[in-house]
Amino acid sequence: MARLTALLFLPVLIHSALSISFFLPVNTRKCLREEIHKDVLVTGDYEMSEQANTNHLSSIVVGDGGCLQITDSSSHTLYSKEDATKGKFAFTTEDYDMFEVCFESKCTGRVPDQLVNLDMKHGVEAKNYEEIAKVEKLKPLEVELRRLEDLSESIVNDFAYMKKREEEMRDTNESTNTRVLYFSIFSMFCLIGLATWQVFYLRRFFKAKKLIE
Repeated sequence: MARLTALLFLPVLIHSALSISFFLPVNTRKCLREEIHKDVLVTGDYEMSEQANTNHLSSIVVGDGGCLQITDSSSHTLYSKEDATKGKFAFTTEDYDMFEVCFESKCTGRVPDQLVNLDMKHGVEAKNYEEIAKVEKLKPLEVELRRLEDLSESIVNDFAYMKKREEEMRDTNESTNTRVLYFSIFSMFCLIGLATWQVFYLRRFFKAKKLIE
């Protein structure tokens, strides 16, 4: 039973959705980073609005927006939107990488901070199975089986990636240990050689000074 519970919670840990809200001051840039695997669908909904505060009422009103940009670790732009107030984005990753979602406020003057809402999903969570069912004319049970199949495949891929990383880390540790061993042996021979040279040098020096025979 405990093993079944662990398996049920595993997909939640692997394919979690990112939903966050924060305030963006004027002329500021804030970025969120997340590591995502290769060939993974990423979708998101965003909204940038102004927080208007009065003595009687606090309400949200749409402002002038800002700039939204999504890049990878090589600074390749995957999505970019000027004057972004509300919208959606979607892209598929080409490789395992660190992706950065940046919001930038370009308002001028004394305006309130902008409220940013971001709801980003990837993997199985990002797929619209209702649209898939309509296109392929699938029954509810077939849709659920499709979702479970995709989920199982993603879990297998995650385990394969973790195994690969573990092998790479093990190889790196073994390589580092070998280099340390060789360096220690080299240092030991250098010290022995230096000590031997000092002994012969001092012996010649003392003989030249006729301090020893």
